[in-house]
Amino acid sequence: MIIVNFKTYIEATGKKAVELAKKAEKASRETGTCIGVAPQTADLSGVASAVNIPVLAQHVDPFEPGSFTGHLQIDSLKEAGAVGTLINHSERQLKLSDIDRIIQITKERKMISVVCANNPRVGAAAAALRPDIVAVEPPELIGTGVSVSKAKPEVVTGTVKLVRQVNGTVMILCGAGVSRGEDVAAALRLGTQGVLVASGIVKAKDPYTVLREFAEATRQ
Repeated sequence: MIIVNFKTYIEATGKKAVELAKKAEKASRETGTCIGVAPQTADLSGVASAVNIPVLAQHVDPFEPGSFTGHLQIDSLKEAGAVGTLINHSERQLKLSDIDRIIQITKERKMISVVCANNPRVGAAAAALRPDIVAVEPPELIGTGVSVSKAKPEVVTGTVKLVRQVNGTVMILCGAGVSRGEDVAAALRLGTQGVLVASGIVKAKDPYTVLREFAEATRQ
């Protein structure tokens, strides 16, 4: 699996978010690889109505409907077309109790939970909460173009080992610095089922070509 986090990059904002999502859908259809996208909240509805691939929110707050001005509530995200959400990204970290609550909320809504972790220990703690996906991303490598699967393979293998001790079924992804197909292939060899990527796709000169390269690497 490949999840593309659009973050708040201008290259993936508004109409450009829809254009990038369509490129991801094209690469997914042509290669048979599952590719999901996580646009900004304001772009969720437009992206979800334009493509048939999984569309995830970048964040959700651990609240039921009520008096929570300025927060992101799960039902509004689902209504906008999100099938799941990222949780605890290193740029939007949460308390463990909030992560637990959000996972439960997504389960109740039959939505996908993708919990991000910055190291193997956090990954294992997250896996114990029974999310659908755990994605390990060392924050110091995010956006550097230096892939975690090459620069810090021990982080990936350590996460796989610890996660599997507490959860034998959760999908494991890795991210941070992933920018080439060989980075994806290396991640799979280390025991993951895919990657979480952002700037490597969003800021690429030709995102579709890089998406195809990533997707083909998952099928080697």
